[in-house]
Amino acid sequence: MLADTEEVALTFEQSTHGSGNAVQTTRIRHPIASIFHLFFKSMAIFLYLFSTLFYSNFITIFVVLIIFLSMDFWTVKNITGRLLVGLRWWNHIDENGQSKWIFENRKTNQNNMSVLESTTEVTIFWLALMIADLVWITFFLVSLLTFSFKWMTIIIVALILNGSNTYGFLKCKYGSEQNIQSIATNFFGRQMIRSVFEKFSSSNQQNQAGQS
Repeated sequence: MLADTEEVALTFEQSTHGSGNAVQTTRIRHPIASIFHLFFKSMAIFLYLFSTLFYSNFITIFVVLIIFLSMDFWTVKNITGRLLVGLRWWNHIDENGQSKWIFENRKTNQNNMSVLESTTEVTIFWLALMIADLVWITFFLVSLLTFSFKWMTIIIVALILNGSNTYGFLKCKYGSEQNIQSIATNFFGRQMIRSVFEKFSSSNQQNQAGQS
């Protein structure tokens, strides 16, 4: 049975009375959460690269890495996502026994309540989330090209856990899958247009330089 989904508003203690607009600050309001948001990701990547210097047994390396990946997944999903960007996703079973996915956004339907948001924390959250995904994708490609299949099991677990958080929080922030796809399409479209424009400009400059 496919799981139903629903999107609901999320009320946090950081909401304040006001006009309903986001009140932004550059100050880091949750330093401990920000540190742990980076710590578990960094440790998992560090141990993947250098674990053979500390452990000779692959089973030990596997267990330690899975622990750090799991701690990162739980921390991001339940703590740093809520505190740093005001997003939370989770699953519950309703009274009819159906599985429902809940995607919560602090900014949605706040009933004329202003939201205090740290732009520094938002940058830390999304940048770390995306960089971790790119790093593990790179590890996967390297492992595939070098036929290091035993390491691929760790990488696949990392991609599943990190990818789940990335998708869940994008769903919280942007809503439906169509919106996410539209954002991705617009982004890559802009990149292609920019690339074509830059090539066109450089060719014009070369032609002008040749004529002169």
